[in-house]
Amino acid sequence: MLRLALATALFLPLSAQAEDVTVFAAASLKTALDEIATDWQQSSGDTVTVSYAGSSQLARQIQQGAPADLFISAAVDWMDTVEGDGLIAEGSRVDLLGNTLVIVGGADAPDLEIANLPTALSGGKLAMALVDSVPAGVYGKQALTSLGLWDGVSPSVAQADNVRAALALVATGEAPYGIVYASDAVAEPAVRVVATFAEGSHDPIVYPAAALKDAGPAATGFLDHLSSEAAAATFREQGFEVLRQ
Repeated sequence: MLRLALATALFLPLSAQAEDVTVFAAASLKTALDEIATDWQQSSGDTVTVSYAGSSQLARQIQQGAPADLFISAAVDWMDTVEGDGLIAEGSRVDLLGNTLVIVGGADAPDLEIANLPTALSGGKLAMALVDSVPAGVYGKQALTSLGLWDGVSPSVAQADNVRAALALVATGEAPYGIVYASDAVAEPAVRVVATFAEGSHDPIVYPAAALKDAGPAATGFLDHLSSEAAAATFREQGFEVLRQ
């Protein structure tokens, strides 16, 4: 019986053999991408494992040879870095999603005029992702600088490794305000959006996605699925703007 089972497995068509897909994705994608990956696994039989972190950290891990099949960044520049090193599959890169930068407070926090942020902090902390490397932090610093507020709030900034970690500081009450994406606010019921930054105050928020070199057909299939109507509906529900479908 064992010999028969082995022989049968050896001659299964490739399309019938489950594959593992490893995705490196920006932390802000977690809620939406977990749902999409679960649906894909059920329909395809493939296994999807997603590693979430700041885009800068993920890009550096890929540069160092970390085994990944797909990379989804929250900023164009980190995808540019990986592509510039010749590490993505030719022709696979797509601009997948957009997002909005917001300020969140606790669930009962009132709306806020952004110009009043330094006063509103009142000695409390402003939670942000790393402002010199993680996209959400970089966008936030750009926005505050363009509005002439950075020098006033920078001493109060509490930097976190990624945007979901910054979100958690507000959700747990450790910081009265935080700068995150609109999609993060959708994912966390313990916070609410109190202000929204104008698009022109920071670089456009774009999430490029690409297959890495030597990624298998299952990875390509999952990348294609991210542009499907089903995936787009999930992304929109979680507060993203769908750029490719």
